[in-house]
Amino acid sequence: MNKAIGFVMVGTNNLEKSSKFYDAILTHLGMKRVNVTERYIGYGSSEDDGVKFYITKPHNKKNATAGNGTMVALSADTKEAVNMFHKTALENGAVDEGAPGVRSDGNYYGYVRDHDGNKITARCVLS
Repeated sequence: MNKAIGFVMVGTNNLEKSSKFYDAILTHLGMKRVNVTERYIGYGSSEDDGVKFYITKPHNKKNATAGNGTMVALSADTKEAVNMFHKTALENGAVDEGAPGVRSDGNYYGYVRDHDGNKITARCVLS
C-alpha cells in the first residue's frame, strides 16, 4: 500500500534544546530517538518501524522559521496521551495554542508551539 506521508520534518535553530523538548513530549505518543546525526534527530516507535518525525538544522544553513499556516499533527492512542503531551510540552517551554479537548471534527486535540515556533498537535481519534 502506498502511504501519503513517509515522515515529517521541522526545522530548529538549537538542536540540543529542541531534542530535550521533543524527547520529553514524544514519549507520550510512543516515540523515541531512533536516528541521531550532527544535523538532525529522527524519532519513531522503534528502529524497525523507521523514522516518522525529524527535527533538523536547515540544510541551507539559514535560520529555521515556522511556516504560517503550517502544522504537524501527531497521532495519540488515548485522550490521556494527548493531555500528557500538552502538559509536558508546556512544562518544557512550549506556547499553548489550544488546550486539549474535542474539536469540530469530533476528535481530541492538544496544540502547542515549540521553541522555534513550529505548531504541533497531538490528536486522538474518538470512535
